[in-house]
Amino acid sequence: MNELQNIDGFNAKIYGTAENPLFFAKDIAELIEHSRASEMLKTVDDDEKLMQPILASGQNRNMWFLTEDGLYEVLMSSKKQQAKAFKKKVKEILKIIRKNGAYMTDKKALDVINGSGLADLLLQAGQQLKAKELIITEMKPKALFADSVATSRSSILVVHLAKLLRQNGFEIGQNRLFEQLRSQGWLSNRKGEDWNMPTQKSLDRGFFEIKETTHNNTDGSVRITKTPKVTGKGQIYFVNKFLQELEA
Repeated sequence: MNELQNIDGFNAKIYGTAENPLFFAKDIAELIEHSRASEMLKTVDDDEKLMQPILASGQNRNMWFLTEDGLYEVLMSSKKQQAKAFKKKVKEILKIIRKNGAYMTDKKALDVINGSGLADLLLQAGQQLKAKELIITEMKPKALFADSVATSRSSILVVHLAKLLRQNGFEIGQNRLFEQLRSQGWLSNRKGEDWNMPTQKSLDRGFFEIKETTHNNTDGSVRITKTPKVTGKGQIYFVNKFLQELEA
């Protein structure tokens, strides 16, 4: 995991890149005096946290990180005074990095002018460029998948989502996928007509839609069936989500 910037005055660092900064969940939990990082992580959405390898105790270990949105969500819900100050500092640092390509205090700028810090700055820039190229390489297959799905307007059945996951290296069948989608709150686990129907959460996020089909019975009556279908946006989300679990 690439370290982007120390945060002056706080025992925390910014990881990742300027475009996609990440924050070590354990550090943030300690900063806002949350008793457990695992409990804190439950308060953010799945797309606001992810696992990444980081050097800990001399070994690379997969640990939880917050995205920028996840960090702001956690800080906004905290009543600690330092949370507000930390949020302000992070925004300031990211704004400068995104504008200038690096974060420089007055002292660091003076060092660069005098030449004493130029080599370090160039080394840091080179490391960040290598990290960015590595991220682009790793994300290229996912980006191609996202592009192909985004250009398709058709939604698919859950059985086809399971097939799509298997094609991307995540072994799962239709029944187990239904079970996981229910347990994660995307599909209803209420017995009866609502069974396996999209929850309000999944509809609001645009991950699922309900396909209604009208059937004419032999007695002249009309029967309507409902089928959950995964939208293009949902396909991108679930494939990336399950692949992250596979990599972890």
